[in-house]
Amino acid sequence: MAPRLCVPLYVVARSRFGRAAAALLLVIGGLGGWWLAAADRADYPRGEIGFATGVERGVYDRYGQLLRSYLHTAMPGAELRLDNSQGSIDNLDRVASGRDSFAIATADAVASYRGDGRDRLRGIARLYDDYLQLVVPADSKVQRAADLKGLRVGVGQSRSGVLLVTKRLLASAGLDPELDVAAANLGVGDAADQLKNGQLDAFFWSGGLPTSALTDLSDQFAIRIVPLGDLAEAVGRGEGGGADAYRAATIPADAYPKARPTATAVATLAVPNLLITRDDVDPALVERMTQAVIDSRDAIGAEVHAAQVVDLRTAVYTDPLALHEGARRYYLSVKP
Repeated sequence: MAPRLCVPLYVVARSRFGRAAAALLLVIGGLGGWWLAAADRADYPRGEIGFATGVERGVYDRYGQLLRSYLHTAMPGAELRLDNSQGSIDNLDRVASGRDSFAIATADAVASYRGDGRDRLRGIARLYDDYLQLVVPADSKVQRAADLKGLRVGVGQSRSGVLLVTKRLLASAGLDPELDVAAANLGVGDAADQLKNGQLDAFFWSGGLPTSALTDLSDQFAIRIVPLGDLAEAVGRGEGGGADAYRAATIPADAYPKARPTATAVATLAVPNLLITRDDVDPALVERMTQAVIDSRDAIGAEVHAAQVVDLRTAVYTDPLALHEGARRYYLSVKP
């Protein structure tokens, strides 16, 4: 009989301990790797976050409301404070000065902006396009922008992107915005009310399609959208920063089904909207905000139709602004 191999108990114990220790080290190592990875994905700061939207009843305003609702679950502890404003130029001032951390602004307004802190502005995402809309009563004699001479015209609030593009369009139509029309600096809601009440002959609006204030107006009052496509090229080559941001576009016939003439598309011009921030806003916060904007497209787009076109493939193009570091991280993380 072969001799039995006697192994001391302390050797067996040490061997078992070694295997257990090795297993424990593997677990710890795995946890360590997870912890390091989690550290790389630094959590976003909680608390109130200022977001400048736009005029009441405008598309910026509604988009901000829906984004705030979406963030309640997508970014717990981050409370979006919505600040109504006059529009793009006002929003740029608010972000550049630190009054708000996020805002929406048109690309032409960004390119034209010369306020303090302009170099600190950064892009997060290209959202959707604003369409320039000239609204008149259905029985108006106005058939083109040049016919506005001598009339009472809503041209947008003084710090709005609406006013910026309206002035350029009127100049392209051969009209002096200061002398040839009786200009009223009104937001879309007030302008719609004054047109209905006979206090205005026409008003300009630059916004996503459809804009609820115009839909509501068409439900109560017969309106017509005046074609502006003949001026798209002239405005695009006009003087001033951001003129090259415009493109020829078409308002679909079903954007405002009750506007006249019915079932007719209207030629106009459009300009991209950008979600913007400032260079010192926390990168982790911006990264999560970028993700939320992309992920909420369908939820928000169900109510704000313009948001349906937000797309990962085009969102990254925030010219004339460089991407914020947090946005850049997000786009790199989802790049195929």
